[in-house]
Amino acid sequence: MASNSTDEAPPEVHHYNHIGEVPWDIQNYWAQRYKIFSRYDEGIWLTDDAWFGVTPEPVANKIAEDIARSAPAGRSILVDAFAGAGGNTIAFARTGKWKRIYAIEKNPAVLQCAKHNAQVYGVADKITWFEGDCFSILKNQLKELAPYSVIFASPPWGGPGYRSDEVFNLRTMEPYSLKTLYTEYSLFTEYIVLYLPRTSDVRQLAKLVKDGEKAPVVHYCMEGASKALCIYYGGFDL
Repeated sequence: MASNSTDEAPPEVHHYNHIGEVPWDIQNYWAQRYKIFSRYDEGIWLTDDAWFGVTPEPVANKIAEDIARSAPAGRSILVDAFAGAGGNTIAFARTGKWKRIYAIEKNPAVLQCAKHNAQVYGVADKITWFEGDCFSILKNQLKELAPYSVIFASPPWGGPGYRSDEVFNLRTMEPYSLKTLYTEYSLFTEYIVLYLPRTSDVRQLAKLVKDGEKAPVVHYCMEGASKALCIYYGGFDL
């Protein structure tokens, strides 16, 4: 369902001002808060779990720039399928490229963070928010927009081996495997950008590319190290 903004924070939403307030397992993330949201001190909201999934702002901005300049002509809608606390969604809205951003988030508290954070960055009027399952929303509420849309998805990276394996098996990614994501999104549009672990098995990514086509894989880096990669399916001009 479409969701409106509110300024009342749910109880699980926080804005930590001092290290002493911060749970131990996110203190390293809090120490890098300005790389995650440069306007953190202006009142950014996050749940404790959301800290782990936010794309650092410089990376989000570069991805947004790359998608904006390489998307095929006639594609004027950007659907962010896993909006989280809004890092990527905000970056997309700030490019000025898209007629509308449609952002989907299943967790209601995290969605409240995203909406609030978009207000902090002054782009709330460019975004329509949906609370619920992205696959269902694409099939129902957004299906009429498919001919004009690009999908960006930064799915959860759960599953065995994400942190330990030299090459991450995308078949075992939880709760959604690469095949599930690609199959579901392909029912909506062929123009799909997936944000995945930097160690993702490129051979598995390549198996989904149609014969004769290319699908660029771009590593996005900060301070000399890859943070993650994106694969661009469908014919982006990168």
